[in-house]
Amino acid sequence: MPSQGRRGSALVAAAVALVCLSSVLTFEVAQARTYTVGDANGWTFGVHKWPGRKQLFRAGDILVFNYYAEQHNVLVVNKTAYRSCNAPDNATSYWTGNDCITLVKGHHYFMCGFPGHCSAGMRIAVKVTK
Repeated sequence: MPSQGRRGSALVAAAVALVCLSSVLTFEVAQARTYTVGDANGWTFGVHKWPGRKQLFRAGDILVFNYYAEQHNVLVVNKTAYRSCNAPDNATSYWTGNDCITLVKGHHYFMCGFPGHCSAGMRIAVKVTK
């Protein structure tokens, strides 16, 4: 019967490992934060300075873009399009006026695609760590 003891010990060890893994994953999810882009002003002109006032963004954090859907949108672009304020036709776009985007590790670039809005500061660049 000693083999049953080993099997029982292995089951206990597996259960402990599962609980520990679950705790780590729960901790990571609990650390995610939601940020309203532009704070109380929302997604509007001059928002390009907004990310600089924030702490580091982490994978899993959510950006909320609040704006008047008839007047603005949110385009996900690359660094070149961001710098030139010239989005490609196939850029991922949001139009609801209350868009939520979950961040992953890396650099993210967002701009308004309405004429003149990006050059008026309606764009943000966000670096996400971990």
